[in-house]
Amino acid sequence: MPETHYRICPLCEACCGLEVRTEGTQVVSIRGAENDVFSHGYLCPKGVSLKDLHEDPDRLRTPLIKRDGVFVPASWEEAFAEIERRLLPIWREQGADAVALTIGNPAAHKVNLLAYTPRLVKSLASRNVFSASTLDQMPKQLSSALMFGHWLSIPLPDIERCDYLLILGANPMVSNGSLWTVPDYRGKAKAMRARGGRIVVVDPRRSETAAAADEHLAIRPGADALLLAGIAHTLFDEGLV
Repeated sequence: MPETHYRICPLCEACCGLEVRTEGTQVVSIRGAENDVFSHGYLCPKGVSLKDLHEDPDRLRTPLIKRDGVFVPASWEEAFAEIERRLLPIWREQGADAVALTIGNPAAHKVNLLAYTPRLVKSLASRNVFSASTLDQMPKQLSSALMFGHWLSIPLPDIERCDYLLILGANPMVSNGSLWTVPDYRGKAKAMRARGGRIVVVDPRRSETAAAADEHLAIRPGADALLLAGIAHTLFDEGLV
């Protein structure tokens, strides 16, 4: 008997609504949920690919342990025993910083990982913790903490109501805004311009977002600080603060 399930896509911060149709354990189709109050039926190719990911024959379904140079399936008990046998001696003999953690994306979208990972990090006490966030968003979180008191107090542009949108080095046409969380940026930008709004992109590269903007300012790579200092100087110099 076919069933319909409504879920949120876990692949990025856009959090688009999904309508997943199944028959037994088989995924029949995945589409954007038309009634989702946030994404309104929008879905990017990543969301559609969840069916292929679910059915991928190479998908890991059990832990693997390398034996004689070959990874073989193992039970969770065997996997944890192997970790204990090999990891703890390194941690005890060479210190906590001999261990590094890499936390992949989208770990932040899984409640179990959100609950478990901080405890693991605290227990290992290593300074070497890396994640998808350390590659792309830590500067934003640091600036938000310094300006607003908390690293998650991230200001968001109101694209559905603003008249002028200045984008610095971002490419929401591809990323759906990432921390901005704006599913269907293309449609929202089109609606903004239709009501007379203006979009300006500052980026050394003519990105997909820059190509569709009203104006693209192709500054030299590394000149961000100089540009922002110039904007701040003008604001004060012309009494616009």
